[in-house]
Amino acid sequence: MEIRNLRVAIHNLGCKVNDCEAEAMRHAFTKEGAVVVPFEDAEADVCIVNTCCVTNIADRKSRQMLHRARALHPGAVIVAVGCYVQEKAAELESDSAVDILIGNNEKGHIVDAVRQFTDIPAAKASAGDALSASEKNQVEYTSCDAMNDKETLVPAIREEKDFEELETGERSDQGRAFVKIQDGCDQFCSYCIIPYVRGRIRSRALPDILKEVQDLAARGYHEIVLTGIHLSSYGLDLDGRSYEEALLHGFSSERLLAVIRAAARVPGIRRIRLGSLEPRIMTEEFVKALGEIQAVCPHFHLSLQSGCDATLKRMNRHYTTEDFREAVQRIRAAFSEVAITTDVITGFPGETDEEFEQSYQFVKEIGFYEMHVFRYSRRQGTVADKLPSQVPDNVKQLRSDQLIRLSEEASDRFRRSFLCRKTTIIPEESVSIGGKKYLRGYNPSYVRFLLPVGKNGVDEGKIGQIIEAIGTEICQTCVLAMPVQMV
Repeated sequence: MEIRNLRVAIHNLGCKVNDCEAEAMRHAFTKEGAVVVPFEDAEADVCIVNTCCVTNIADRKSRQMLHRARALHPGAVIVAVGCYVQEKAAELESDSAVDILIGNNEKGHIVDAVRQFTDIPAAKASAGDALSASEKNQVEYTSCDAMNDKETLVPAIREEKDFEELETGERSDQGRAFVKIQDGCDQFCSYCIIPYVRGRIRSRALPDILKEVQDLAARGYHEIVLTGIHLSSYGLDLDGRSYEEALLHGFSSERLLAVIRAAARVPGIRRIRLGSLEPRIMTEEFVKALGEIQAVCPHFHLSLQSGCDATLKRMNRHYTTEDFREAVQRIRAAFSEVAITTDVITGFPGETDEEFEQSYQFVKEIGFYEMHVFRYSRRQGTVADKLPSQVPDNVKQLRSDQLIRLSEEASDRFRRSFLCRKTTIIPEESVSIGGKKYLRGYNPSYVRFLLPVGKNGVDEGKIGQIIEAIGTEICQTCVLAMPVQMV
């Protein structure tokens, strides 16, 4: 099948790794001459949903989006991709809303899967003409399987031995670019399904990472975010070490540091932000080395999950609150204006009122800039699903509300610390608030800023550029700032 001029709609759910992979899929189709159209465009010929299954809510959203895709695009090929496919392949096989299933380590074959699955009249394809709505409805969809079953590319976990290199092209964002350097997880937290759907840890080779960073810099990007499913495990497989060895003898940061240092040397890259890290990788040596790399942003996301040691143990998290506290102290000693963000789960099985209070007080003590608060979601197939003393939903909600209020207060205090001070901002998008136009972006500490557009403000075309500004007042969850000069 000729891909050229096919209208392809892509909807992405889930994490930043999914974002990176969705960008790669978008590029794979446009490279073949396809036209990427909005998901709501009823004229799409192929509709791709990059799914997520991190929670039951994510499961439900993935399934709903696949059925919405079929409703919006009744004549299109519907492709389900990613984590939810890995988890629920058997169920999706019988779902008439979906035509093609593609697992996490087969996303690089998505164009071939669509090409083989769909039979578009040769004359139309060779002419390179786009299909009209009436012609699209006449397309015959056939399976490339001899048994006429649904086309399925879902690899088993044991087969996912190597990092799948996905070529990326132009990005849909303009302010910063996410660079996937690692996939898979060997942590097996008791509540998490991700190791089962993403597979074992796989690290990307440094030359491949560096090539992508250089390409991004050449396109004008000043900030990159190094991301992965379990970033702290980067390089373990390259060194022939297991996750269990890392737990016993400590994580080695040399491979990750090599990536950061190489990226920092690329001309044009002014900021390097890191994805979620484990507190145990934040040794004195690692933090000191990070502090010596000027491009590293003073923003670290350390995944906490609970501030109670008993709960952490039931979660199979391999650190204590004291480990976490020491990691934060090291970071704050090495970086000024540093933002510490985190994830917290409320209502984990067996979490008593006393345990929640311990967690609440620990979170309050640390003083996170932002917290992503999740109510525990039961996941079939995980250890936590079978634990006794499941917490009622109304209790989870009450605890979640308390943590969110605490997070909002701490976030506001941190934002206010940037009032009447200079900082640098990279605008990422244009927004309208109260009838006025602003450019919205982040400073190195991950604080959101608004820059007014127009007289005494900035030009709307400054998205992606570095702007020095002074914070003047708080506006919603952002700091309003006036530009000083371009840098």
